[in-house]
Amino acid sequence: MADGSIEVYESEGRRFPPSAEFAAAALTNDRSLYDEADADFEAFWARQARELLTWSKDFDTILEWDLPFAKWFPGGELNVSENCLDRHVAAGRGDRVAYHFEGEPGDTRTITYADLLADVERFANVLKGLGLRKGDRLAIYMPMIPELPVAMLACTRIGVAHSVIFGGFSPDAITDRCVDAEAKVIITADAGYRRGEPSALKPNVDAALEVGAPSVEHVIVVDRCGTDPMMVDGRDHWWHDLMAEAEPRCPAEPMDAEQLLYLLYTSGTTAKPKGIMHTTGGYLTQVAFTHKYVFDLRPDTDVYWCAADIGWVTGHSYIVYGPLTNGCTSVMYEGTPDTPLPEHRDGDRADWRKDRLWDIIERYGVTQLYTAPTAIRTFMKWGDEWPDAHDLSTLRVLGTVGEPINPEAWMWYHRHIGRESCPIVDTWWQTETGGHMITPLPGVTTTKPGTATNPIPGVYAEVVDDDGNAVTEGGGYLTITKPWPSMLRGIWGDEDRYRDTYWSTYEGRYFAGDGARVDDDGYIWILGRVDDVMNVSGHRISTSEVESALVDHPAVAEAAVVGATDEITGQAIVGYVILRGTASASDDLREEIRQHVAKKLGATARPKAVFLVPDLPKTRSGKIMRRLLRDVADGHDLGDTTTLADPNVVEAIRAGAEAGDDD
Repeated sequence: MADGSIEVYESEGRRFPPSAEFAAAALTNDRSLYDEADADFEAFWARQARELLTWSKDFDTILEWDLPFAKWFPGGELNVSENCLDRHVAAGRGDRVAYHFEGEPGDTRTITYADLLADVERFANVLKGLGLRKGDRLAIYMPMIPELPVAMLACTRIGVAHSVIFGGFSPDAITDRCVDAEAKVIITADAGYRRGEPSALKPNVDAALEVGAPSVEHVIVVDRCGTDPMMVDGRDHWWHDLMAEAEPRCPAEPMDAEQLLYLLYTSGTTAKPKGIMHTTGGYLTQVAFTHKYVFDLRPDTDVYWCAADIGWVTGHSYIVYGPLTNGCTSVMYEGTPDTPLPEHRDGDRADWRKDRLWDIIERYGVTQLYTAPTAIRTFMKWGDEWPDAHDLSTLRVLGTVGEPINPEAWMWYHRHIGRESCPIVDTWWQTETGGHMITPLPGVTTTKPGTATNPIPGVYAEVVDDDGNAVTEGGGYLTITKPWPSMLRGIWGDEDRYRDTYWSTYEGRYFAGDGARVDDDGYIWILGRVDDVMNVSGHRISTSEVESALVDHPAVAEAAVVGATDEITGQAIVGYVILRGTASASDDLREEIRQHVAKKLGATARPKAVFLVPDLPKTRSGKIMRRLLRDVADGHDLGDTTTLADPNVVEAIRAGAEAGDDD
């Protein structure tokens, strides 16, 4: 692989130690956490589990490890809902705000821990009334509204595993996930607000159920936007009607530490998404630990905002389970940050749309902001004046979500959002890891712009070369060498795929396809994917999924997809398409093909560009050389093409690209 050299911001200074004031005020972070974990990492995690969580039955073993299968805290029993809600209310903190909810149209709700518990208990009874029991699965396809965490927590209260499906996904994606999980119920809404308008959700569920998913017996619908969707008698139920009839009390049932908590589907190198399995005790331990220490949490005074979507693992761990376990007050926002408040929509200043995010921070007094590098790069394009015009003095910790951030964006975040006084925690983790794995700790770690630095206490990572040998300096492949509490427990229904996907490349090591570089200080720089999975705005999308959607179009004979470098999203999807003989190339057809992918997979997977090409670059054995297609998309030198069956193909593709055959 490439050497992965990094251009460090020398002119700004390479190191950013936390200020003396911040270091002195840090909660409990110090090197002793690392020392304790290095002495006995199992005992370290056992202490975190006992101190951070409430157990109805203590565990008698810390870890059972039969590579690649782990069981953390076997014998122990606990309930996630009780840890997130009941214990805080019982301790007299029921009046503490759990969520400041901000709807995109401007509506707001203040939800206390007591309010949230009452709704969760009622909805747990709703689920039981529909016949759901411990071990069942259901799907959630909802906008970012408070009913979403209510539904998730109600599942945990009675032992039903949830599968949250991102609200931007298509009916096909809903069908596939419900079929694989054998979901009995889908929880949705009529629509959710997106860029100022209702974005339909219930019609997508109807379309999905017309195609398949016979296991689904009931659909529960939140009336969010008043769009009056079609309701199927006997199958579809209004959320508010069911809640009005439900009993108010539902005791939390003790769950085994290894009880399945949720499934979350993520892209792999095949067209079939993987149902990642997360269980209860280990997952909750690590997300509670990382939320507390990585964000230097002070739950009595902090107002924390993870500006992500619960449809992805970030929202599971750092909007719902981590913050609520720690008794934190969070902000939850429904829509996009560039949607203006209602009072600004008809004014003279169209650029008021760029004030929404900073206005939320200022109004609620946000102390920790956790957002994606993609969003930061977008804010940079808007200009410095928008955040500079607001009082962001309450912020004291900034974070970036799970994907590489370039040093320039890091510095802009540091200067214009953190006002050069906030530590930045740049995190690396995945759907599969469940929680943060590599990140600085405020008050301890000396940071550098653009690097996630080192693994957290109790997590052990190494960069290795092609032969699996550890790399002490230079580029290679990121591996994890020991089990960790929030690790995935497998792929739903496919034990062999779990082993082959994550544990077969390097013996005894977890490897999920990320490249990394170790610098001369031993810091780890995440370089991005090295397999056939693209990282678009932090969302993992399989090239084969998009290729399958492309060839599903009746005009397409063959297709190849690559992730091209994009300064905003990290990677952008570029498709190369060979048309059938009966089809004629046109701009309208290219746009139709792009929209076809969006219909099949959702808008996130829609290619940024589609090239209509005469052929694809293939080796003499017939393998498509995606590296060359990626180089064309990025404008790089193509290097040696003599191994191709037809070396002239790439030049023809490049000529078409340079002629403007893109979007």
